Amino acid sequence: MSLLQQSRKFLTAFVLILVLTITTACGGNVTQVDRTTPPPGVGRDVTYSQLERGNTAAGQTFGDWVVQTSRGLVKDAYVRDNNKLGVVISPQVRPNEVRPLARSLVEGFRKNFPNQDLTVLVYAPDKQLILTARYDVQSRQIQYS
Repeated sequence: MSLLQQSRKFLTAFVLILVLTITTACGGNVTQVDRTTPPPGVGRDVTYSQLERGNTAAGQTFGDWVVQTSRGLVKDAYVRDNNKLGVVISPQVRPNEVRPLARSLVEGFRKNFPNQDLTVLVYAPDKQLILTARYDVQSRQIQYS
């Protein structure tokens, strides 16, 4: 692989991390909703479109933010229970860029939903799970699988 291609991949990952970090820092925190109370209207009669990005107001807001700020790298996102983020990446994300992207998403997710264990699920464009990143609040470490 040429130096130019390696530089381009590194620069893409770096720019994404920078954009997510700056936007998270400047955008303020999404308030966390009490997880013991189900959101109003969630039940058997709720359609998929009503739960598209999140099953809480804070999750919906964060899911929308991820898709809007990803500059086309994330095609779809959803947040469940304010501790699980799933993203569908676009075809332009190369395999060696998936882990840095997941790390950036964990960092942004952690800042908006602090003091809890978090999971980020990364899906390929065909919606097959390709990476799971688990953040442990006690150790402050991310485990990939």
